[in-house]
Amino acid sequence: MKRYGRTDEISALIAFLASDGAGYITGQNLQGRRRHHAVRLAGGGITRSATGVSRRWTFGAARRMMVPFERRPHAVDVMNALRRLLTAALLAGPLHASAQDSYVDQRQRLVDQIVFEMQATSRDTGLDKLRDSVLRAMRTVPRHRFVPPELAAESYRDRPLPIGLGQTISQPFIVALMTELLDPRPDARVLEIGTGSGYQAAVLAECVAKVYTIEIVAPLGERAREVLNGLGYKNVEVRIGDGYKGWPEAAPFDAIIVTAAPDHIPQPLVEQLAPKGRMVIPVGSRHGIQDLLVITKDAEGRAVTKRTIAVRFVPLTREK
Repeated sequence: MKRYGRTDEISALIAFLASDGAGYITGQNLQGRRRHHAVRLAGGGITRSATGVSRRWTFGAARRMMVPFERRPHAVDVMNALRRLLTAALLAGPLHASAQDSYVDQRQRLVDQIVFEMQATSRDTGLDKLRDSVLRAMRTVPRHRFVPPELAAESYRDRPLPIGLGQTISQPFIVALMTELLDPRPDARVLEIGTGSGYQAAVLAECVAKVYTIEIVAPLGERAREVLNGLGYKNVEVRIGDGYKGWPEAAPFDAIIVTAAPDHIPQPLVEQLAPKGRMVIPVGSRHGIQDLLVITKDAEGRAVTKRTIAVRFVPLTREK
């Protein structure tokens, strides 16, 4: 396991404390399975399986693992004070550097945190690290270009952000994890359902040969196309339409990624997945917790489903 220095640990702690709404672990029984999840904003938030009752989690100083922070009467006040202090310290650092250098440094800190979270969730995902192409994409893609200008300063925090019209840009850890779960190969053709901001498509475009992406909300899709073209992503094709139906004329796809949650697995997408292909999709309640599923189609065309972690995405929108 990779070891981290003191600076990395402090950066991870700052990011954790600065994340609004994150940190409490609660248990609930979903379809007879004991599941525990952290409360995060809607739109691709990380959850962490655990045992025990409601508790707060923080990054361990002595050992590189998640350890419980016991709830005491003064704990909330202390955590709020630390959050304000450490967030101010984090945001103050880059102000004297050039904008470009600041974003490069922020992306690297974000990648360090994502690497930590991959290890922390490995028991649930079956993955403890990212391949080089995904790490490189997370270090390269300018997330601040995919969010509203007023949120650019927030763009390298590991959390979802609103992008307008009731939609969000997913948490970077979830973007990295879902990309890795796809097993992206340099020659792969990938279909994305739910273009949103275009950020996930850009990360995919750094890893695979061709990305087809569908967005049902026309203003979002058009803006994403403009940003992707402006950044020079020639291997991404954007379509405005109902992603539930897929992109039949371009099928089959080596991989399919769905970035909004339906309440069931869309059969048209299963049919458009190539043999030995993978689909990564959140499935579950429209306004609650969903399961992040990995669906693999075997050589005979049978679909095998595996659950990973619990997540929270915006609902998949259909045409009226």
